[in-house]
Amino acid sequence: MIQNRRLQLGQMLIQHGALSEEQLGQALDYQRQTGNSLLLGEVLQKLQLCSEEQIMETLAEGYEVPFARISPRVADPKVIDVLPREFLDKHTILPLFKVKNRLTLAVNEPANVFLLEEVARMTGCEILVVCATAKDIKATLETHLPSANVFVIDDIFDDRDGGGELSLVEERLVEDITDLEAAAEGSPIIKLVNYLIFHAVREGASDIHIEPDENALRVRYRVDGALFEKLRPPHKMLPAISSRIKIMSGLDISERRLPQDGGIHVLMDGRPIDLRVSTMSGQHGEKVVVRIIDNRNILVNLEKLGFSYEMLKQWRKVIGAPNGIVLVTGPTGSGKSTTIYSVLKELNSEAVNICTVEDPVEFNLPGINQFQVNEKIGFTFAGALRSLLRQDPDIIMVGEIRDHETAQIAVQSSLTGHLVFSTLHTNDAPGAITRLLNIGMEPYLVSAALMGVLAQRLVRKICTHCKEPYEPPANLRRAVERAVGTVETFYRGVGCKKCRSSGYSGRIGIYELLVPDDAMRDKITAIPNVNELRALAAESGMVNLRQDGMAKVKAGITTVEEVLQATAA
Repeated sequence: MIQNRRLQLGQMLIQHGALSEEQLGQALDYQRQTGNSLLLGEVLQKLQLCSEEQIMETLAEGYEVPFARISPRVADPKVIDVLPREFLDKHTILPLFKVKNRLTLAVNEPANVFLLEEVARMTGCEILVVCATAKDIKATLETHLPSANVFVIDDIFDDRDGGGELSLVEERLVEDITDLEAAAEGSPIIKLVNYLIFHAVREGASDIHIEPDENALRVRYRVDGALFEKLRPPHKMLPAISSRIKIMSGLDISERRLPQDGGIHVLMDGRPIDLRVSTMSGQHGEKVVVRIIDNRNILVNLEKLGFSYEMLKQWRKVIGAPNGIVLVTGPTGSGKSTTIYSVLKELNSEAVNICTVEDPVEFNLPGINQFQVNEKIGFTFAGALRSLLRQDPDIIMVGEIRDHETAQIAVQSSLTGHLVFSTLHTNDAPGAITRLLNIGMEPYLVSAALMGVLAQRLVRKICTHCKEPYEPPANLRRAVERAVGTVETFYRGVGCKKCRSSGYSGRIGIYELLVPDDAMRDKITAIPNVNELRALAAESGMVNLRQDGMAKVKAGITTVEEVLQATAA
């Protein structure tokens, strides 16, 4: 029946002169190549062979229901709210008008009998169907029931005072932001700030950017490493928004010229979330950035980070060493802290004393002693590390090795019975060795102490809701197959609501693990250059970042473009 229905739509479009036999054959071939994951109408639109209006008008005729080009003037605003907004958005339907017990409903899937039965059950009405395009339905919905971001802004910004400056009404610290309805009862600014934080956490954002321009104010979220615009409040709200965030984070609201840093602790769904706030004065006002530190994203098991089976076994052997130094390298935002926190979580037990020195402490780890450096009072990494050695630690984590003194103490600690973890900013694993040598470490000490170096990057994962096979350009196919052999099927995300039309959802790590063998240790004592180390590591079988990334392309987890961008030299 399904196949007949597809052919019926195609034949009807041909009869109407909207499609040719050749184009129908092309569309059906494409549909088969994608495993019938798309309806024929979707394929025709994707290949730009037919417009949505042509397809919907033909479908309406096939199912013997009226087709209408609806607009906001057609729908009765009092009838639209008979169904929840979420339900209307999810199914792309629109209640148009109601006469006695008969509800006229605009749909773009007239064959979905189960949906019509559900609407009848929810409304208690007899349903009369009108076929319309998804575009028209969504546009009318937006007019009568604005989406959440528009609604919130309109509700927050009260223009009754003729455009007077907004002020901060309430200065109480909000401890739980889960219930937005309760928060809406307070100040409009409190409502807006709570809204921004709540939705940023819910959408998995790592940062909130509040950015003023000359006559505009925009709020952007960073999700999966990429920024996208969330909403645009009126520009005059900026002073009140920044003041509210400053009060929540314990900053000075009267200081608008100098940069300030602070923190906020909130609860959401009963779990604690830390927010790190940074403000800086710009040409058009203060820019505010809020970093979101969610324990669900940080305290994850090593199995979930993206290690291959063999590399995870090797990594667990490295971190299980009784002493030595282990380095995690990569640029800012590559997931180094998450990896180290996951390692410390796995190693933590009552039998060991784990201590960390960080700048700043990014997340509170239960059962682990964490110390934050404060260079203003002379409490530096090196000074903290010296004091820490008198605290009888078994495992030490140093947030970052920045200078010779810190590196010297860390390496010496690893040689005297401690297991030391730290991070460096280098492009790859062999580069971490030359970095230690360049900041003045003795080669024989590095050779003796180093247990392993893990280089990493984060790449975006293909959205599972809009994932489809495709054929990449020949040069990209060659790039992948040079690294991992023949690839049968390549995948990509075409974009959907779930992934904000990006084609990606979530991120995963790609890794390069260097474990020095005897030949490598001998080479280190000879003060090699980084190219010599890379060649030796490749000879010993090290899988580099690009090879690990291409293996994830072959597995259908990410795309070639993501890997090439993340591993560009």
